[in-house]
Amino acid sequence: MKSAVRGLRGLALILGMAAALLAAPGSALADAADDILARFATDRFADTEKAIADLAGSGLPSASAILEALAANKLLFDPQERKIYIGAEGAPLIDAKTGAKADAADAAAMKRVRTNNAVRTALQAAQGALGLTSPDPVKRRSAAEAVYKARDPAQRAGVEAALAAEKDPQIRDIFSQARAAMIALDAQAPDAQKLEAIDVIRARASRDTISLLSAVANANKDRVKAAAEEASAALQARQALWSHVQNIWYGLSLGSVLLLAAIGLAITFGVMGVINMAHGEMVMIGAYTTFVTQEWIRTHNPALLDYSLLFAVPLAFLVTGAVGVAVERSIIRFLYGRPLETLLATFGLSLILQQAVRTIFGANNREVSAPAFMSGSFEWGGLAITSGRMWIIVFALLVFTALQLLLRATPFGLRMRAVTQNRRMASAMGIDTNRVDALAFGLGSGIAGVAGVALSQIDNVSPNLGQSYIIDSFMVVVFGGVGNLWGTLVAGLTLGVANKFLEPFAGAVLGKIALLVFIILFIQKRPRGLFALKGRSVEA
Repeated sequence: MKSAVRGLRGLALILGMAAALLAAPGSALADAADDILARFATDRFADTEKAIADLAGSGLPSASAILEALAANKLLFDPQERKIYIGAEGAPLIDAKTGAKADAADAAAMKRVRTNNAVRTALQAAQGALGLTSPDPVKRRSAAEAVYKARDPAQRAGVEAALAAEKDPQIRDIFSQARAAMIALDAQAPDAQKLEAIDVIRARASRDTISLLSAVANANKDRVKAAAEEASAALQARQALWSHVQNIWYGLSLGSVLLLAAIGLAITFGVMGVINMAHGEMVMIGAYTTFVTQEWIRTHNPALLDYSLLFAVPLAFLVTGAVGVAVERSIIRFLYGRPLETLLATFGLSLILQQAVRTIFGANNREVSAPAFMSGSFEWGGLAITSGRMWIIVFALLVFTALQLLLRATPFGLRMRAVTQNRRMASAMGIDTNRVDALAFGLGSGIAGVAGVALSQIDNVSPNLGQSYIIDSFMVVVFGGVGNLWGTLVAGLTLGVANKFLEPFAGAVLGKIALLVFIILFIQKRPRGLFALKGRSVEA
């Protein structure tokens, strides 16, 4: 009996000790959390830095939410009770420790936890450390990037553990680069490890890598210094090469915009010899057609909003094409052979169209949202490519190809080319030149409207939209050769690339002036442009 009692007492003691052991970590964690959070309430930057570092390694479930609140300027403290809360505008306060609503807390008595550069650096490093083991690959990648930028030696062990467990090869590379950055900056690391680290770092071709290698070179001597300087020079040369490639890409992007704006003008100028100063307003009407189309879809069928541009393209072509035919029939046809009067009439028409749009839509800019497939960007090597610009280049080439097919493979295209080359002979062969003129003007205006759809994605939709492109459009048409679509394509892309290469040296305004002077001198030597048409334009 006594032995049974002693056994029960021993079992009870063991269970009590086990319960104490199980309860101890939670209690210790709670006490540690109180101490860490209390440091945020001292309102001293040094204490806030220490609290951030301790919080990241505390294992507290709410650590990530607290650090996110601090980063967003939403971490508050009660000066009297020294308690920490998370507060968002229009939402109740949340107890930072428990994550529960703090209805009894007085929001008016709270103060915001302040930050400075040192605190923000510590915060970035702590958030990176917390995200290293996240199951979400996006968060792990973001954490790896943050750790790489922070380069805090205290996080090296965590980075190495995360590197060993990481399966994604791209994220592994970033972890490896972060670890290498820590080793390269570690004064105690052997030279052999630093040389290996430099080889890993140089694979990350970016400006911050060049800065890192410069810091490594300044902090070391002999082989390490030489290796860091050699890697930095190689990366700078690579960056310079990619910078030129980036300028070419930007130039092609600008050239595609100029092509879209000028290709319609090339048709009307080439067929009829009309200097249409209202061509820019046709671009503007196309942009406003896009805005109206998108607003109607947003109101009546929001599910189709991402496809609004697919509806806007044909509508803009039809609307501006109809306006173009109306303008030709009511104004232009009475002014053939009188270029000065045509210029003045179309200039006056451009002012009327601008004022009409201001009256209908107002003078403020109108927003046209980009569909999902045109949003965002991606990198290819050292080239940053925005999806919107890429699709505009594709769209410009599709419009150019469609126009070539229209002119080369349809009866209307054959008649229009005949009128362009020799109007009197085409009329003698039975072609109705007046009808061709009206349809050609409508076609050129319709393409200008399609250009407005594309420009609505990269420029402000306003009554002055067309004025930004009319002079450039004339430059492209004259430089490429009046009425020659291939010349317009080459001229648009050439001027776009040249403009982007001149801007870093001369600035945007002087760069445009330099191009204008070049075109003037070029036209003195080749009055009919790069690709001159044979026929009526030569005879004239």
